[in-house]
Amino acid sequence: MLKGRKVVLREKRLEDAANDYAWRCDDELARLDAALPLRTSFTSYLADYADELGCSSPRKCRFAIESLEGKHIGNLMYYDIDEVKKEAELGIMIGDRDYWDQGDGTDAITALLDHIFNTTRLERIYLNTLDWNIRAQRCFEKCGFAPCGRVRRYGDTFILMEIYRSWWQRLKKEPSSAT
Repeated sequence: MLKGRKVVLREKRLEDAANDYAWRCDDELARLDAALPLRTSFTSYLADYADELGCSSPRKCRFAIESLEGKHIGNLMYYDIDEVKKEAELGIMIGDRDYWDQGDGTDAITALLDHIFNTTRLERIYLNTLDWNIRAQRCFEKCGFAPCGRVRRYGDTFILMEIYRSWWQRLKKEPSSAT
């Protein structure tokens, strides 16, 4: 378990399936993820979900994002972990709209980056965010990510953003602008 100022990151559980299913079926959330909404039955989804929880992989680490009160509000993961290149991709979704624009995503990412750069040998974390998703880009910039290119996939244009261990260490040493 990882704790931020506003959220807790914990292992995914079977109890998360109902929220995850609802979020994956949601048209707006799917659009923000450049995906099609899920159209399978919950029963079928639950069987796959349980299988996935039972299979750990050295190439990905998944977390549920909880409020400090214990409410499951989203998911965060780093995946495509490449130990040779010392990099991984990050993905986040705050599925509960009551927690949008409240700083919970920024706090979750900050807690995860701190964990990654303090406990792994990874040197670079990158992500792809839709070019029109300015809210997400601002969040990632607050966390220290910088744009480094554009990627075009399946008709969508993404901003490639990255952060390096050295940048993170420099950010952590800077005095906080909060008073």
